[in-house]
Amino acid sequence: MDTTFDKLIQLQKLDTEITSTSLFLEDIPRQIEDTDKKKEQSYLIITQAKEKMAQNQKKRRDMESEVKDIKAKISKFNLQLNDVKTNIEYKSFLKEIDGAQQKTSELEDEIINEMLAADEIEEEIKEANQKYSEAEKKFSKEKEILQQKQKKSEAKKKELTKKKEKLMTSIPDDQIRLYLKTFNSKKGIALSPITDEFCSLCHMRVRPQILNELKGNEKLILCENCGRILYWPDKKD
Repeated sequence: MDTTFDKLIQLQKLDTEITSTSLFLEDIPRQIEDTDKKKEQSYLIITQAKEKMAQNQKKRRDMESEVKDIKAKISKFNLQLNDVKTNIEYKSFLKEIDGAQQKTSELEDEIINEMLAADEIEEEIKEANQKYSEAEKKFSKEKEILQQKQKKSEAKKKELTKKKEKLMTSIPDDQIRLYLKTFNSKKGIALSPITDEFCSLCHMRVRPQILNELKGNEKLILCENCGRILYWPDKKD
């Protein structure tokens, strides 16, 4: 096959690799961001459990404060019993004291329930911390791998670009111009090999006269249908 065609085919392969590598590099930041989000979501479980514990502790403090106030009120009622002068007043104070004691008993039962719930929440926090520790290691490793791939891909793209630039200097300017024009207008695929007398990309049959010219590698010919540069592949391609 004509040397120029060999170089154009090689150029197309380099461009395909560069495009593929560039797309991969463009997606790396999103993958890293997704990994960070997963780690944040894992930590959110701990935050929610700690918030639950904070609410539990506040509720207990509020109830304990209320119990303290009620007991102070009961003590006050007991002192006032000594000063009552009628049986009706006496019974009224006893009723107030009984109601306050009942309320105190109910609150103390609720406090105990909240203390039991706090034990469960404490276990929940412990389990969440353990899971986060495992998740953090996992996602940090994933992020590290992605960053390593990013570094390797950047080096690969740089090397491919150097090869492309060097190769382009050995191809005639008019052919480079045609290649680049086709490459840009055809979404990065400038060349199309002939397969069984058809353009392999658009599947349009190529006229016999053009086939003969392509076999002779006389000049660059565009597909009459898709506009890509046609070439006759050999066993090396």
